[in-house]
Amino acid sequence: MIAGFMGALERVNALADGAPGFIWRLQTEAGDATSLRVGDDDLMLLNMSVWESIEALWTYVYASGHLDVMRRRREWFEAPAQAHLVLWWRPAGPPPTIDEAIDRLGLLRERGPTPQAFTFRTPFSSDGRPSRPASRGGV
Repeated sequence: MIAGFMGALERVNALADGAPGFIWRLQTEAGDATSLRVGDDDLMLLNMSVWESIEALWTYVYASGHLDVMRRRREWFEAPAQAHLVLWWRPAGPPPTIDEAIDRLGLLRERGPTPQAFTFRTPFSSDGRPSRPASRGGV
């Protein structure tokens, strides 16, 4: 069912790896994170990356070949019933852990967007102040 997604994954990951502002992405020795599981849901895929800014991530997500794949996501995946993407600021250093990401997603689901866990639509600056939604012009 997800053969089209899997066929595009290497290309989309290469786009991320070469994108301005990209720092890190979660991956196994296979070069992606599709074999990693969170909890007991075998149908849930995990994706995690670190970027220099919300603008850099937004540009990759919405102004690159990544968007072509995102437009087809309903062919491969069920629409999520609750928040499934979370953004947060973190200091330079070791990359985030899967547990940290799960905690941040939980915060977003429980409280809505806050400086600790937010979305593209309701972002916060690194100093905790609400900021404008990401777009071609930035945050």
